[in-house]
Amino acid sequence: MVTADVPYADDRSPAQRHAAAQARRQWPELAAFAGDYPFELDDFQVEACRILESGHGVLVCAPTGAGKTVVGEFAVHLALAEGAKCFYTTPIKALSNQKFNDLVAAHGAENVGLLTGDTVVNGEAPIVVMTTEVLRNMIYAGSSTLQGLRYVVMDEVHYLADRFRGAVWEEIIIELPQEVRVVSLSATVSNAEEFGDWLKSVRGSTEVVVSETRPVPLWQHMMIGGALLDLFEPDGDYVSKELLKKDARARERNEGRTGGRRRGGRPYVDRGRVVSRLDQAALLPAIYFIFSRAGCDAAVDECVRAGLRLTDGRERDEIVDYATAAVAHIDPADLEAVGFDRWLAGLAAGIAAHHAGLLPVFKEVVEKLFERGLLKAVFATETLALGINMPARSVVLERLIKYDGSDHVMLTPGQYTQLTGRAGRRGIDVEGHAVTVWAEDVRPKELAGLASKRTYPLNSSFAPSYNMAVNLIGAAGVERAQEVLASSFAQFQSDSEAVHIAEQARSLGRRAAEAAQAAECHLGDFLAYYDLTQQLSQAERGAQKRRKGALRDEARTNLEKLRGGDVIWISRGKRTGWAVFLRPTGGSRHHDPRWSVLTADGWAGTLETSAFDGGVQVVTRIRMPKRFDRRDPKSRSDLASSLREATRDRSRPTRRGGAAETPEIAQLREEVKAHPCRLCPDAGQHTVHASRWSRLKREGELLRRRSERREHSLARQFTAVREVLSEFGYLDGETVTSDGRLLRNLFVETDLLVAQCLRDGIWEGLDAASLAAIASTVIYESRFEEDEFFVAVPGSIVDPVAKTVRRWEAIRRAENTRGLSLISRPQMGLAWPIYRWTRGEELSKALAAADGPWPMPGGDFVRWARRTADLLHQMGTAARYIDTESSNKLADAAYDAVDAIRRGVVADV
Repeated sequence: MVTADVPYADDRSPAQRHAAAQARRQWPELAAFAGDYPFELDDFQVEACRILESGHGVLVCAPTGAGKTVVGEFAVHLALAEGAKCFYTTPIKALSNQKFNDLVAAHGAENVGLLTGDTVVNGEAPIVVMTTEVLRNMIYAGSSTLQGLRYVVMDEVHYLADRFRGAVWEEIIIELPQEVRVVSLSATVSNAEEFGDWLKSVRGSTEVVVSETRPVPLWQHMMIGGALLDLFEPDGDYVSKELLKKDARARERNEGRTGGRRRGGRPYVDRGRVVSRLDQAALLPAIYFIFSRAGCDAAVDECVRAGLRLTDGRERDEIVDYATAAVAHIDPADLEAVGFDRWLAGLAAGIAAHHAGLLPVFKEVVEKLFERGLLKAVFATETLALGINMPARSVVLERLIKYDGSDHVMLTPGQYTQLTGRAGRRGIDVEGHAVTVWAEDVRPKELAGLASKRTYPLNSSFAPSYNMAVNLIGAAGVERAQEVLASSFAQFQSDSEAVHIAEQARSLGRRAAEAAQAAECHLGDFLAYYDLTQQLSQAERGAQKRRKGALRDEARTNLEKLRGGDVIWISRGKRTGWAVFLRPTGGSRHHDPRWSVLTADGWAGTLETSAFDGGVQVVTRIRMPKRFDRRDPKSRSDLASSLREATRDRSRPTRRGGAAETPEIAQLREEVKAHPCRLCPDAGQHTVHASRWSRLKREGELLRRRSERREHSLARQFTAVREVLSEFGYLDGETVTSDGRLLRNLFVETDLLVAQCLRDGIWEGLDAASLAAIASTVIYESRFEEDEFFVAVPGSIVDPVAKTVRRWEAIRRAENTRGLSLISRPQMGLAWPIYRWTRGEELSKALAAADGPWPMPGGDFVRWARRTADLLHQMGTAARYIDTESSNKLADAAYDAVDAIRRGVVADV
């Protein structure tokens, strides 16, 4: 923070001295708390702390680095002063560990505890730092640790928008005892008042404090070539004229190089040159965002190969000593497997990458060295923008377009603000700098639009899950569970939007009536005539669709009869042509089975049934190698050559024809011909108005249905969840069964599937490594389409995996009939790596065992291994509830697997 000299008493006016004395009397605890700081608190911090000392809850929304945590620390101070308890919650374990260390330094180890699921330190202390999941579980269990709790700090509360974990925040806020004051700390959001209104509705007296002032001013730039240009004119209202001229010249040069052909906006960027230019301008240290793990690693290599050295001899020695000490507990062979020497070389030069593919200990070292000012440039993915304390003098954005999981899209203003928010170190930098590297697909005016907006709405992701349902019902009954859902921020937002939608629907109704009046015809009811023409078109399209569906069903039936080596024709899509059938594959998470083929040009992959709806006809067969590996280029080339030879003189099969006319279509066609409005000379003009009437009417009906669906939408979802739980025996009416008590201990997204497998005993009898392997299948999510590869699993779990998939299919059928989609299909890509690791093999062998075109990144493996260990621990606890000899042996195997997994790079140290 920016330090400020405390004025001497004789420097203040009598009025100032009187005001200060009055403030000390009115807020004595704040005066005592603020006296321990070497600087004056900002206005928003003072306001929030006064609200808290006055006995109210508070929501604080402020930019990154503004000092929101001071308010959380004041809650800690109040708890100690009152002889009460304060829980300080964070969304991730790393932040919990960081905050624990800070509070121990401030208040002593005897007063501070830590609870992160698998870590328990001084859990009955007056101040306990924990992850939000731990607090949620304590509330459900009615833990005695909650006694005497007066304050709960919810750091990074905007995480409740997270679609996987966000519900935890809302459950806590709703279910905490009313006497607990909640201190919610959030990044700046555009709907802070709406969120505050919801907090008031469920927590009682809660005030909102919003600060949009950055503690360090931020300057916006664009880098074109080696030129670092201001984005705005000095008055700040308009885009820089100089930048616009440079941008135009750069586009002319780029168009000349490419002959007028666009290059997708991705010209090569000399990252070493960018960093050197920032160094020359005294703008380091910098965080350089690249939305690609491979891009971050490549950037470090580019800079090191270019001879870029940003550290002096003393700094290099300090970096090497710190990094080698931090990894001293890891086996040298494991370090070699994850490229330790290459990583250390970059660190020594003052350069590093930071992304989820790195080992956690590597990321922690990067964070610590950056905080200490020893690293000058860190190439990072956007995950660094979430929660980790790594402010810099400058932030660089290489592109303003990122992949969102389905497409490449422009950053939103909120994302841009979050990324650039790290620029400017409070108490160190006079100003921060945001630098965007020029690219053809981004114009200065577009960048200015992003930089000038502060739109970052907070939207709830709350939805009932199976575990949530049995815990809520088990703890307080169905009626209270429904009250919790009705009290959620999700329902609060949904109800508010329903009112807005209903008003929109009424407005559309008025406009539709005006269009209907304009479509009036002297020959008859033109709207009725227009409806007939639309019914005819719809009937024709429906007949065509049904024809296609029948062809697709026929194709699937015929595809299921194929054998490896059958030669067929792909009738649709970019792979149209001859292909040899390899094998069927399982459906992906949300789609039907796919079919593995190799085409005449040597491409091997899977296709959906729709690629064959022109008909499936085996024209010949070719011999398949006994051990064909489609990932091997030579194997693909040889088989493709055989396919081309077998189809050399064959002509393309004839595709099926269109749909025949039905009696319904014939009848409608006659009615259209007989209608008097068909002969109206103004039919064209009437059709324009009738079309508008039809569109407005349709949109109004859709809005009304949306409004109806939003009202009590969570209650309907909860009813569907309860029906599924009842179908599988976890609820009996409004009572949680013994099986339901097992489910209460499973806090994973695939909770019901794990419960089914444990209850039915299909995982019993497995050794520790095999149990770990099969546990991984229900939590792992591949970064790639798994069915693009032949994913193998250890032989010991082949049969249990098949049974697990069958139980998932049963759950999916039950969900589909009720409009739910909560449980994901098991994925096998982690099974071999976790099996080998649990058996005690080296990291290099575990990583190499991953299915895919390359070894699994070390950081990914560690993250998934830890999640697997967490699940195994839950499984051990849940299996004890079954309490049979075989289930108790499974629990023992689960605990053994946890111990075997948590070693070396996976261990928490």
